Amino acid sequence: MNSKTPRKNPRGRAWVLARRITQYAMLAVFCLFFLMSRRDGGWPPELVNLPFRLDPLAMLAHLLSSRTFLAGSALALITVGLALVFGRAWCGWICPLGTTLDLIPLDRLRGDRRPPAEGWRQVKYLLLTATLTAALLGNLTLLAFDPLTLLSRSLTAAIWPGLDRIVMAAEKLLFRVPFLSGPVADFDAFIRPALFPAQPVFVRDALLFGLLFAAVIGLNAFAERFWCRYLCPLGGLLGLLGKLAVFKRTVGEDCPGCVLCTNACPTGTIDPQKRYASDPSECTLCLDCLETCPRSRIEVNPQLKPAAWQPYDPGRRAFLATVGLSASAVALTRAGLLERREPATLIRPPGMREVNADVLAVTQCIRCSACMRACPTGALQPGVFEAGLEGFGAPLLIPRLGYCDFSCNACGQVCPTQAIPPLDLETKRLRVIGAAYIDPHRCLPWADGNECFVCEEMCPLPEKAIQLRERTDGQGTAGIRVPFVDRDVCIGCGICEYQCPVNGEAAIRVFLPQVPIPF
Repeated sequence: MNSKTPRKNPRGRAWVLARRITQYAMLAVFCLFFLMSRRDGGWPPELVNLPFRLDPLAMLAHLLSSRTFLAGSALALITVGLALVFGRAWCGWICPLGTTLDLIPLDRLRGDRRPPAEGWRQVKYLLLTATLTAALLGNLTLLAFDPLTLLSRSLTAAIWPGLDRIVMAAEKLLFRVPFLSGPVADFDAFIRPALFPAQPVFVRDALLFGLLFAAVIGLNAFAERFWCRYLCPLGGLLGLLGKLAVFKRTVGEDCPGCVLCTNACPTGTIDPQKRYASDPSECTLCLDCLETCPRSRIEVNPQLKPAAWQPYDPGRRAFLATVGLSASAVALTRAGLLERREPATLIRPPGMREVNADVLAVTQCIRCSACMRACPTGALQPGVFEAGLEGFGAPLLIPRLGYCDFSCNACGQVCPTQAIPPLDLETKRLRVIGAAYIDPHRCLPWADGNECFVCEEMCPLPEKAIQLRERTDGQGTAGIRVPFVDRDVCIGCGICEYQCPVNGEAAIRVFLPQVPIPF
């Protein structure tokens, strides 16, 4: 060994190894929950939504927005209790997004660049304040920045569909090789639907959600764990609780000041000017400093005294300004046209319209994307600006990409906050989410006199909502029947729009009932 290489602390090395094993295990468990949230062959819904129920920021914001306390939300108290004992250990040991940032550190891109000024640390506290203020006013848009919902949404809307496309492209290429066609078919049967959906699922704006996730990773080029240091609102909440934590990092009086711990700290919270002390609100108990300390001067000991307030912690003025700006922003988003008349294409999952006080802001939805992952047809998509900024990330049903399966109620079962109510299958089948309208200028029988009965054939209702009848206006080709929609029967499942053979925009489309139609 090079004599200039610092000697590692064996005890610290053991703790760091334990932390890394825990990190990777928790990331694997999170991904396993994600994989097993599918409808066919998946795990029970109350199990796969467990990570979100452990998220105190998501559960608190939901409580403030919906004015409803769910029994499952009490699981978030486990994370709160962990923070009151060990500070931000969740961030260093458990958080799957934090582990992902550690796996993609971007050290080479960062080089010797100095991190941003310490004042940037207060941004996460201000974002936390803004999130809870908006939630109190019925707006959960800022939960898009919660690390668990951010990672889940990125997996659902970008990462997993992207991997699926890559695998499919590789399979098509290898399948052309004669002696590989059999193994490729066996491999495809093995991974579908265990890992990837049996049928391709298309996600709108996948590039947007992929770029947002890449931006979070890319911030590591400016500082190690940039997201955790400066932006994460859940980290801000746990950091505030960490000031009261029982166990805190301490440094012995005889520390020689070798700065090895300062250089090793991934959150940059060890201050040489304060005898190498660290702020418990910023320390994730990763114990990298313990591993680098050659003289074992670093300990994690019980300290009942609350941690001191730091210059970058938000003061009263910053707090009140953030509350005021957040309240103003929510008020302005509600003053627009969308508040007076919602778009005709704003189709929500079954029962969602009835249980959310505001169908635009969807006051109970934490934007976790669990429903989108569970949807077997890919009909549920993350909203962008269809319902205005306040509806960002909430699920929409896009019939041209998929349909609401008549024999499925998975979205309501898997939703951790009951933003989509857990309806039994028979009740769900009676929920009207929209109504089908035929565009006679695009429909093949209506416009061209060509026989087509796909929409009538696909309608799953026992009493068909789409019926074929002779035209009553005396026009059209003799003997060709045209489709009519009985909107007293139609529930708006969208299978007719999905299956419509017309290229581009379907000739039959699902809109909200009693909303003006654009043709």
